[in-house]
Amino acid sequence: MPNILFIYADDLGHGDLGVYNPLSKIPTPNLDQLAMDGIRFSDAYCPVSVCSPSRYALMTGEYPWRSWKKSGVMANYEPSMIDEGKLTLPQMLQNAGYQTVGFGKWHLGTTFPTKDGETPVGYGRFQDDQNGANIDVTKPVSDGPLDRGFNRWLGFSCASECWIFEDNHIVGALVHDLYTIEAASGTEHLEKIPLQGFLPYITEKSIDYLQQFKEEETDNPFFLYYSPYVPHIPLAVDQDFIGKTDAGLYGDYVFELDHYIGQLIDELDRLGLKDNTIIIFASDNGSQFIATSPEGDNEQATNSPQDVEKVINPDAHQPNFPFKGTKWSVHEGGVRTPLIVSWAGKFPKGQVSNQLIALNDILPTLAGLVGESLPDGTARDGHNLLSAFYGNNVTAGKRESVVVRGSGNVYGLRQGNWKVVGEYPFVSPVELYNLKEDPGETINLALKNPEIAEKLLKLLNDHLNSAI
Repeated sequence: MPNILFIYADDLGHGDLGVYNPLSKIPTPNLDQLAMDGIRFSDAYCPVSVCSPSRYALMTGEYPWRSWKKSGVMANYEPSMIDEGKLTLPQMLQNAGYQTVGFGKWHLGTTFPTKDGETPVGYGRFQDDQNGANIDVTKPVSDGPLDRGFNRWLGFSCASECWIFEDNHIVGALVHDLYTIEAASGTEHLEKIPLQGFLPYITEKSIDYLQQFKEEETDNPFFLYYSPYVPHIPLAVDQDFIGKTDAGLYGDYVFELDHYIGQLIDELDRLGLKDNTIIIFASDNGSQFIATSPEGDNEQATNSPQDVEKVINPDAHQPNFPFKGTKWSVHEGGVRTPLIVSWAGKFPKGQVSNQLIALNDILPTLAGLVGESLPDGTARDGHNLLSAFYGNNVTAGKRESVVVRGSGNVYGLRQGNWKVVGEYPFVSPVELYNLKEDPGETINLALKNPEIAEKLLKLLNDHLNSAI
């Protein structure tokens, strides 16, 4: 069976990569080459335009509103978003004989021990001057990645918690201006890693793992989940990469990410592992930047309806090009993301697929690839689209529609070229777009095509009423 490297960018837009956007002002040579070596999907979606819900969909094959966390992202110290016993992507691969290892960001909940038996200080928030004051750093965490299918883990659960844990043990903490662990005690022995050092840190640790894997000559393949906190804000660009693009600090951060992805892929090649490794690249949602430039006039979205109406400087880099909307938005800029899949000699080279696909499809698709049967009731919102990975048309089990969500209760459903958008519970007026003719979602066709709008709304209602 092949090894699997899953690369998961954080808040990277459809228009950031040169292979998706010829007008991109960010050099991304390694990801562009990955696309040339494999197949890229033009119609790939994250179910929700913020990170925890999309990560839930990837890990479970389900829409995230089936979980206890009905909306929004995981705040500090909240319990696992994934119910105990629910089959996850790494658990499925572990069952198939894979070593499952993860480096970077989890953001699906972890339970931290405290000295007083009370909930951690800062629970349910993203910023607290006394963050983690009662955390017991000498005891293991629980209900984190190791309890949801990973054999090994190194990284954090939520960046604003700061704590870095290896397997179940706290070993370090992020250091940056927004968040702090200064109120916690017993942290003298922990490694303090500046945020701008986290990307090279987890890349080095990932490469160390690959080298160890090669030396062990095991018969068990690996699933390596490489999930850097990039290009999420704050834009913690290493000094060596500042000014390297014409897209401001944001562009420099994407360029830095591409650089380290290149290091990881090069190491696979150097170790002779690349030919038998499937490489998958995705982003958890669109960029929160509307436009960026080297002059520093970065237009950052504020999660308000006015964001989609802002006039973009045509000379600036547009991270979500050619779409309207950003992170938090149900419009295409928030939910349509890059997806690239490569496997030397097996998947086609340089092909573009317009197969409709979502992050919820990764689990059942990889299950089909490794020959693992899924129990009834698992990955309920995912489809096995393995034929599309091989460059073929999907017949049986083809995904015909996808549900997407922005902030609050704003949902959308795409079927074919049509997309309906509205606020649940749905009342008129809603929005209806023909994405083939109007990918920028500029012309609302709901009044001209009420029967199409009604049909899609019914389908969307059926999806939501079965889960919410």
